[in-house]
Amino acid sequence: MFFERPDAGETAVLVHVDFQDEQEREDPGEFLELVRSAGAEPATLLTGSRHRPDSRTFVGSGKVEELREAMAVHDAELVIFNHALSPSQERNLERELKCRVLDRTGLILDIFAQRARTHEGKLQVELAQLEYMSTRLVRGWTHLERQKGGIGLRGPGETQLETDRRLLRARIKAIHKRLDKVRSQRSQNRRARSRAEIPSVSLVGYTNAGKSTLFNALTESEVYAADQLFATLDPTLRRLEVVDVGPVVLADTVGFIRHLPHKLVEAFRATLQEAAEATLLVHVIDAADPDRDLNVTQVETVLDEIGALEVPTLKVMNKIDLLDSAPRIERDGEGLPEVVWLSAREGRGLELLGQALSERLAEDVIDVQLTLSPDQGRLRAGLHELGAVREEAFDDQGHVLLEVRLPRRDFLQLMARLGERPDDYLPGELQERPVWEG
Repeated sequence: MFFERPDAGETAVLVHVDFQDEQEREDPGEFLELVRSAGAEPATLLTGSRHRPDSRTFVGSGKVEELREAMAVHDAELVIFNHALSPSQERNLERELKCRVLDRTGLILDIFAQRARTHEGKLQVELAQLEYMSTRLVRGWTHLERQKGGIGLRGPGETQLETDRRLLRARIKAIHKRLDKVRSQRSQNRRARSRAEIPSVSLVGYTNAGKSTLFNALTESEVYAADQLFATLDPTLRRLEVVDVGPVVLADTVGFIRHLPHKLVEAFRATLQEAAEATLLVHVIDAADPDRDLNVTQVETVLDEIGALEVPTLKVMNKIDLLDSAPRIERDGEGLPEVVWLSAREGRGLELLGQALSERLAEDVIDVQLTLSPDQGRLRAGLHELGAVREEAFDDQGHVLLEVRLPRRDFLQLMARLGERPDDYLPGELQERPVWEG
C-alpha cells in the first residue's frame, strides 16, 4: 500500500542530530524558534548523535522506530528535521512513517511564504519553493509512478509527472522573467540615487537581531517588528537626514540565518543587491545572544556570497538593555567609528549612531575658512542657506570671515550655480581629493 500525503500538519515531532563536524551542526534553540515561527506546535524533540548521516533515512533504522512511537504517543502528523534532507531520504522517511516529513530548508521556505507581503517578495518565495519542489516532485505521486514502464507500458503516472515537471519549468521561467524586470527597476533606482549623489545605508544582520526596531526608531516608521525569526521579509526604503551628509536612503533587508538555503539567497538576490551596492552597511548584532560571534560569521558568509563583503561596514551592538551596558562608540586605529553599542527598543544610543553615520558617510566634507569680499554676497548667502556657516566675523575692510563645514558635493553644486571656480576657494590638499560618489 503506497502512502498518500496529507495536505498539512500542525502537531510536529522534531528531530535534531549532533554531528562531529562543527560546520554541520545546527542550533536546537533556533530550530524551535523556526518551528514556532512557521505556526507548528512542537510535540517533542528527539535528539541523537552520529558521525555522518545515514544515506537512506538520515537517522538510521533505530531512530526511525523511535520516531514512529513518538508520533503515536503525541498523535503528531508532521516530522520536521533540523537538517537538509535529500529527496530520497525524505521519500524513504515518508514511506516508513506514513506522514509528511519536512526538512530545515522546507521549513524556512514555509516561513518565508507566510511573511512575504509585496508582489516582489511573493515572486521570490515562489521561485525558491518551485526550484526546491522540482527535485522532490516524485514524492506526491508514488501511487502513480508504479505504473510506468517500457514501450507499451507507460501509464498515467509518468504522464502526470512529466506534465507537472513541464508546468514547473514553465512557471519558473515566467517568474525569472518577471524578477528580471524587478532587478532592472531596482538598478535604475540605484543609478538615479547615484546620479543625485544620495548615499545608501543597508541594515543587515542575523534574523531577530533588531534591525526593524532600529529602522523604525531612526526613521519614525512603522515597519512590522516582532520578537520572531524573519519578522521582516520584504525590503523597505526610507529617507533619513544625517548631519553633515544630508538625505540618506536607509534600507531594511531580510534577516540572515545559519545555513540559509542557497536557493533562497539566489531568489532574493534582487533584494540583497541593495546591500551589495550600498555606500555603507550597518551590521546589527544582538549583543545579548551567546552565539553572537557565530551569527556574525554566518552573516558575513552570506554577504560574501552576494558580493557585499567589501562594502564598508559599521557594526551596531543592539539590545544592550539586556546586558545592563551603557551606550558607547568604539573606534578603529584611524579614529573612525567601528562599533556602536545601543538599545533600539529603549532608544538609548541612537544619537551616537547618528554621529557615527555622519562621520562614516561624510568622510569627504569640506571644513575650511573662507574670506569673502563685500561683492561676494551671493556666495555668503548660499552658504548660509545650506546651513554650512559655523562662525562668521567681519574685518576692518568689510571682508567676511567664515568658518564653513559642508559636504563637498553641496559645495561644488553651489559653485556651479554661481559660476565660481571651486579651486579658488579650497586649499591645495582639498583640491586633490576626488569628488565623493554615492
